[in-house]
Amino acid sequence: MTLIIDGSMGEGGGQILRTAIALSAVLQKPVKVINIRAKRKNPGLQRQHLTAVRIVAQLTKAKVDGNYLGSTALYFEPRGFYPGRYRFDVGTAGSVTLVLQCVLPVLAFMPEPVELEIIGGTDVPWSPTIDYMKFVVLPFLNKLGFKVEVRLIRRGHYPRGGGIVRVRTSEPPRELKPLRLVERGKVIKIQGHSHAVRLPKHVAERQARAAKARLKEHGIDTPIEISIEYYEPGKDPHLGPGSGIALWAITEYSILGSDALGARGKPAEVVGEEAANKLITELDAGMCLDKHMGDIIIPYLVLANGRSEITVTAMTMHAYTMIELAKIMTKAKLNVINGGLEKPFKLTVEGIGLKTK
Repeated sequence: MTLIIDGSMGEGGGQILRTAIALSAVLQKPVKVINIRAKRKNPGLQRQHLTAVRIVAQLTKAKVDGNYLGSTALYFEPRGFYPGRYRFDVGTAGSVTLVLQCVLPVLAFMPEPVELEIIGGTDVPWSPTIDYMKFVVLPFLNKLGFKVEVRLIRRGHYPRGGGIVRVRTSEPPRELKPLRLVERGKVIKIQGHSHAVRLPKHVAERQARAAKARLKEHGIDTPIEISIEYYEPGKDPHLGPGSGIALWAITEYSILGSDALGARGKPAEVVGEEAANKLITELDAGMCLDKHMGDIIIPYLVLANGRSEITVTAMTMHAYTMIELAKIMTKAKLNVINGGLEKPFKLTVEGIGLKTK
């Protein structure tokens, strides 16, 4: 029986499609998503959504109808698991990290290791940066028992794209472990990475300097370590200019992150301060997971074997939508405690204990 998912529910964006396809694949249950991205200015499938569906379809030899640009309805019927080596090109600066949000849960349940190369945007607006993915998301996946390597070969910024990311899983976990992250503990140190490609070195340095100054101004007295990435003229392999900075706070029991991107006419100092202010907001909430990780982690928790318990800095519309979608697509029990949009909350999840085939 095909499950019908209304893509206009909640935040009404592409995350509904990505998560629905991921859960359909791992559960091996057909799904039809309608009203795709109904609440966006340009509704329907865009190139990064097409790529995500294409990758998961290859991994599961799925029957797919409606996977074309602008489509507002898509049928997806998975037919097993097919690990291997694959290469995909988004074709634009479409977000590689959003593609990975769809693909990684599927890789966690493949019976054998998988290698992927994905070409597209690694640091683009309205999506997590590749550094946030590497230094915040992956450590949480490791806690779940899912070990995956994400290698950045070349960055891709809007509008040129052309970034290259290679993903490799080792022996997949038999099942995912639940998480219990309720008390954050004290902040041990703050780390970060500031980059500038096809731009002068001082852009990356100024981003880092401004971020560090803002954090210290707020009263943060733990060590702050921000690395710099730049390229000498003639040795820069990137297709177009771009810059950005990611920050992450390592606490006794968790990691919270933030990021910000440069743009034409946007001073490097503003970029650094923006990332710092975001991290300050996350830390001041006193919870274990930042607001973006709070929705990214939900598909994994509903599939894990056991009871998870997490605290998150803010209930975003994305997180609310993921919770509702998980209830529709799985038998997991999710309970929000002390919740409310844009307010800190606690989430308990009774996972379904899915095992690798």
